[in-house]
Amino acid sequence: MSAENKAIIDRLNKELWTEGNLAVVDELFTTNFVNHDPGAPEVRTIEEFKQWANTTLTAFPDFQATTDDLVAEGNKVAERWTVRGTHKEAFGDIAATGKQMTLPGMCHYRIAGGKIAECWWCYDNLSLLQQLGVIPPPEQGES
Repeated sequence: MSAENKAIIDRLNKELWTEGNLAVVDELFTTNFVNHDPGAPEVRTIEEFKQWANTTLTAFPDFQATTDDLVAEGNKVAERWTVRGTHKEAFGDIAATGKQMTLPGMCHYRIAGGKIAECWWCYDNLSLLQQLGVIPPPEQGES
């Protein structure tokens, strides 16, 4: 079961996050999917997730997802990932900056019936906003 569950996450990263195929969400997620993302608390359901994914992929058209670690046991999969992209369109209230971003993060998935039923996210929104120039980086102390 662990190998099959890892394959679901590999497919998610390849087909959704790297190739931009939004239709794969309907194949890989349960209809009652629940998203747990403190960075996007308004995104809870599969439909809201698809809208959020579309917004993300539109804002960062060269979006690339890389799996750094993938561990599965039973119906749970833990992933450490890195995403990269260039901010070329509006992302929420943030106008396009043309800046590149690199964002590491983690997801913990629960698989049910061969599909993603829940996902818990952890990533550094502050770092993303600093890379896009929305929030200035901390000042460097004098030596």
